[in-house]
Amino acid sequence: MSGKDWTGGYHSVYKTLGASNHTLSERADGDYYATDPVAIDRLLEVYDVPQNVWECACGAGHLSKRLIEKGRTVFSSDLADRGYGHVRMDFLQEMAYPKICDGDCCILTNPPYKYATEFIEHSLDVLPKGCPAIFLLKTTALEGKGRYERLFKKGYLHNVFQFTDRLLCAKNGNFLRMKEGGGSAVSYAWFVFKKEVCEAPKIGWV
Repeated sequence: MSGKDWTGGYHSVYKTLGASNHTLSERADGDYYATDPVAIDRLLEVYDVPQNVWECACGAGHLSKRLIEKGRTVFSSDLADRGYGHVRMDFLQEMAYPKICDGDCCILTNPPYKYATEFIEHSLDVLPKGCPAIFLLKTTALEGKGRYERLFKKGYLHNVFQFTDRLLCAKNGNFLRMKEGGGSAVSYAWFVFKKEVCEAPKIGWV
């Protein structure tokens, strides 16, 4: 395990991408916000997700299961054990893509907020050349000097697919409680990165 506590232990300092929408006391256990599987359906309407997928922060498997339903081969892993996938697996310490890759592959996930930039950079390091890293991020991820210098300035961002409505990412996977509370106030988008230069990223809507 790395020195980074991306599961959200007592010494984590939660820093979301862009402005925070939660106080420290409101953060989920292990910074766990499960994603409504409809996020996969919407992405597939506009982007051809590769056949082989590494879902490297799989949680309880919401995205992984939908990808499998859609015919993808999925390797699911997470540092935390939420009853799904290969657990106690620190993505930031993994130095190679799992042996499900035949060249048509990607990494796709909703990452721990605090380490989203590190997850993207590491994805680009372990993926075969030309294969995409597909991340669900807050729209405000487009802000920030650090991300600009480390990712955007280098031309790694190729696509942004903005949700036209508010996607549910439920604290501790409790979608019912979130719906009863009025839904989501956060704007999300799918971001597609590749370790090859793109001068003008394309924007679309899902």
